[in-house]
Amino acid sequence: MSGLAERSVTVNGAPCRVWEKGRGSPVFYLAGFGGLPRWTPFLDRLAGHHRVIAPSLPGFPGAAGHDRLDTLVDWVAATLDLVEGAGLAGADLVGASVGGTLAAEVAAMSPALVRRLVLIAPFGLYDKKAPPADLWAQKPGTLPSLLCADPKTYTDHMAVPQGVSAEEWSIITTRASEAAARLLWPLADTRLERRLHRIRCATLIVWGAADKVLAPSYAERFATGIAGMISTSIIPGAGHLADLDQPARVAEAALTAIG
Repeated sequence: MSGLAERSVTVNGAPCRVWEKGRGSPVFYLAGFGGLPRWTPFLDRLAGHHRVIAPSLPGFPGAAGHDRLDTLVDWVAATLDLVEGAGLAGADLVGASVGGTLAAEVAAMSPALVRRLVLIAPFGLYDKKAPPADLWAQKPGTLPSLLCADPKTYTDHMAVPQGVSAEEWSIITTRASEAAARLLWPLADTRLERRLHRIRCATLIVWGAADKVLAPSYAERFATGIAGMISTSIIPGAGHLADLDQPARVAEAALTAIG
């Protein structure tokens, strides 16, 4: 991870790690289910063109404090504190999965903060004809194939990081799952459709064609509700965490959208 800088932002009295790499105009990234235990090829591609800033959401790897967040308002306020504290002000924002949900909320609740927005398979809407998969009701060992088109991609991403014991890592990943559940369980429906019209910035919606968690039909539901200029990219060979499955294709789409 050569060239990767680390700092922290305090949110509700708890530290949240902020990773940063690259030069140029800033792009913020909020990670998907499982969080960001390591820098990814997708982020490296963005960092070849921009200064990429990746804060860890409370409760996910690199951050604490999710136990203080009981409601959607708590989560949105904490995310605003996090991204504002990390320097988001008129910059571009990319969010995937769980992070995409909160990126959309930030863009809706504080439109002036976000210049352009990229949402990669965010939660927040509910279609009873195609309900989201319940990520907290899966048999052991099945999450990798549910979250990525290539299960090994997710397994490698969530492998025990260097310098962390297996026991400690088990606690960290369990905490990340709990944090996501506090925001999304049971239906992953945050009533986001009531606020999508407040997203007025240019927005790219990215979806994996093989998403088993949220059907690609949700891309159109998001695009219909957002007031700003919209483009949509469906990525072949990608599952729910499309930026892990197809980093080059997703990065190309994102860079085309944000410049």
